[in-house]
Amino acid sequence: MKSARKFARKTARAERVSSAAKKSRWPRTVSGRPPARNIDHLVLPVESLEVARKRLTALGFTVAPDAVHPFGTENACVFLADGAYLEPLAVHQREDCEAAARKGNIFVARDQAYRFRRSENGFSAVAFSTGDAKSDAKAFAKAGLSAGNILKFSRMFEDRKGNKAKGEFALAFAGDLRAPDAFFFTTQRLNVPAIDRTALQRHKNGATGLREVFAGEANPSDFQYWLQEVTGVRDVNAHSFGIEIATPNANVAVYSAAGIEAFYGVKGNVHGRGLRLQGALVAVRNIDKTEALLRQNGVVFVRHGRRLVVPPAPGQGFILAFEAAK
Repeated sequence: MKSARKFARKTARAERVSSAAKKSRWPRTVSGRPPARNIDHLVLPVESLEVARKRLTALGFTVAPDAVHPFGTENACVFLADGAYLEPLAVHQREDCEAAARKGNIFVARDQAYRFRRSENGFSAVAFSTGDAKSDAKAFAKAGLSAGNILKFSRMFEDRKGNKAKGEFALAFAGDLRAPDAFFFTTQRLNVPAIDRTALQRHKNGATGLREVFAGEANPSDFQYWLQEVTGVRDVNAHSFGIEIATPNANVAVYSAAGIEAFYGVKGNVHGRGLRLQGALVAVRNIDKTEALLRQNGVVFVRHGRRLVVPPAPGQGFILAFEAAK
């Protein structure tokens, strides 16, 4: 009788847990319930900031002044009005980069590896915003997705008027050994520079924000779990061309080669296995004006439905597409 009552209590408790799980929008994962994260920025390796600046200017973007990281890299960012930005990343001092990588700086080590394996011009990482990089690092480790130790650093920022301020950051990394040429990380702003970026967010091409980031892979669903963990979004739109995850500010997608061609009208670099970051879709105010600007500046592009698609070029090692903002 006693064992029967004990069995009944266990059964009832199990049923309550099962019922609660069914009602929850967020099923339990290895790392618990992660917060939905915005895309913060895209890391875009380039051989030269000078070449990247010339290319991005021809594409109609306003490019921020060059800035140097304390570990040997440098960037010249394109800031969008929605808060996301593009980060063309170059090597400022190779010796400093190599020293930082040897000391365990994952950001630099992954950048060096990408340049060695893939190209000096490409698309290596996506960063997501977070309010707690330390917790993210623990969650990634618990999920078996940690790509290394948390990184904290600071650097100076400068606006177009020459005003400078110091920013401090903490990064938590998530990686997958099946995708050595791509990684994700979350970035926490420990100190936000009081700099007015309004002028830097005005672009001749009418760019207003990031609409989508997409990668390529022969079997996109193989990387669904990794993307769910790093985006903090459980819901996935799966279809014959791949998978899509809607973060709060932009879509994150993994498409097959056929999917990239169907949605963007160009061939992606989808050869063999392993997720590789391919391109980005940017919203613009007036697509006809953007098209006119590209033609005026001699930029090669294709019109694919409602999108203008610019294939990779020196200083722009990824597919860049424009679409009218809704």
